[in-house]
Amino acid sequence: MNKEEILEKSRQENKNKDIYEQEIIKQGNAVVTSVMVILATVFFIIQVFTGGGINYGLYAIVFCHSMVLSWMKWVKLRQHPQLALALLYTVCILLFSICHIYNLLTL
Repeated sequence: MNKEEILEKSRQENKNKDIYEQEIIKQGNAVVTSVMVILATVFFIIQVFTGGGINYGLYAIVFCHSMVLSWMKWVKLRQHPQLALALLYTVCILLFSICHIYNLLTL
């Protein structure tokens, strides 16, 4: 197999996507998750200390990003740790959502 055949095979596997761009997106996903958690925590703390109650909905939204990524990785790659993470995030989102809706209905 010569150099051109290897390059063509690589292009077909990557579907002409830029590998550098894929790496940037991957790193960006890690950063966006951290920023969402930090921002949600700041809003959560401010709301609690200003007497606004507890907003579990913030964390339900924040964990959605990680849950979707974990489910997508498991579906595409079948990595068992991703399945465990996806299930954990799904349970967290369900619990936070239930708490948030309960708080809204009992006010």
